[in-house]
Amino acid sequence: MSADVAPPTPRPKSTGLHKGEIRPGVEKVDPIIVADGVKRVFGGLTAVDVDHLEIPRNAITALIGPNGAGKTTLFNLLTGFDKPNEGDWSFDGQNLAGIPAFKTARMGQVRTFQLTKSLGLLTVLENMKLGAPGQGGETIWRGILPFLWKRQEAQIEEKARGLLERFKLDAKEKDFAASLSGGQRKLLEMARALMSDPTLVMLDEPMAGVNPALTQSLLDHILDLKDLGMTVLFVEHDMHMVRHIADWVVVMAEGKVVAEGPPDTVMKEQAVIDAYLGAHQDVDLGVVTGRYEGELTAEGEGLAAQAHELQEAVEADAATPASDETSAPEVPASDASQPGIATDAAAPVSRRSAAAERAAASAPAEPTDAPDSTHSTEENK
Repeated sequence: MSADVAPPTPRPKSTGLHKGEIRPGVEKVDPIIVADGVKRVFGGLTAVDVDHLEIPRNAITALIGPNGAGKTTLFNLLTGFDKPNEGDWSFDGQNLAGIPAFKTARMGQVRTFQLTKSLGLLTVLENMKLGAPGQGGETIWRGILPFLWKRQEAQIEEKARGLLERFKLDAKEKDFAASLSGGQRKLLEMARALMSDPTLVMLDEPMAGVNPALTQSLLDHILDLKDLGMTVLFVEHDMHMVRHIADWVVVMAEGKVVAEGPPDTVMKEQAVIDAYLGAHQDVDLGVVTGRYEGELTAEGEGLAAQAHELQEAVEADAATPASDETSAPEVPASDASQPGIATDAAAPVSRRSAAAERAAASAPAEPTDAPDSTHSTEENK
């Protein structure tokens, strides 16, 4: 987050989302998504292998994990953009196996992408209008009779302008989407997703490539979705953001769900630390770096001190002028004339000369048309 942006007013987090002991695949009180045995294999690589997963309703759930953990692939499977090799999953009690992406969107499950999908040659307002479902003017017969859809068109534009105003994009409604910054395109995608009044909003790395000046605005809008009664599932690598807004966290590694639970609980689990660092580490690195408030353990203080000493050593080394020892040694002229001793510049030449002499000695003599001057002189005598 930008340092000059005031922190938002804390909002209460949802609790009591699960039943029984917290573990991977724990049952939720009111799940909106339930996945059983979902598996996706690409050649010999298993990208997703989820035994059981439930996403709680009316909460913000973060899906985290290292690169290649299968997070986006799971997103694609749940939204119908890809088909699994096996398994079943449901949304709001309806089985989604074999349902294409456009139908899942009509059912109330919408998503955004890590790389924005705005249409650059359309205006911002036109992009917004594309997100409205059931437009009468899209059909052949109603399209040729404007009086059948003009009123609906006006209602869609009014709704689009209201969302643009809420997302602070109303001044850009006549601009082409290609002229927007990366953060503004993220806002446009989120606003366009709300045109269909979804029940579940799935965001794939909403903060990727966003200018820090717009980060807080995006966070507030995500929190607003929950306040409006929607469920949010998002993929993110920024642990500070996850701690700030997530009610529940699901951790994936190598295609499997290795941990889940409230953010503060999950971040301390050894499986999560191993998934991110590849080695055991009992210190919360968010506390060590100062990005998250908390108390350092004795080991954490030691790590922080070592990091400080290392930084001071690097700065001191950078400030020290280069010594003469690093320059190439000079060879005295008397030594350079001795056999077997040569300067660095002369060494390659000497090696080439020796090789050339050996090649000349081993090569057969070539005949020549010129007479031997010595032999001719002896005959004349």
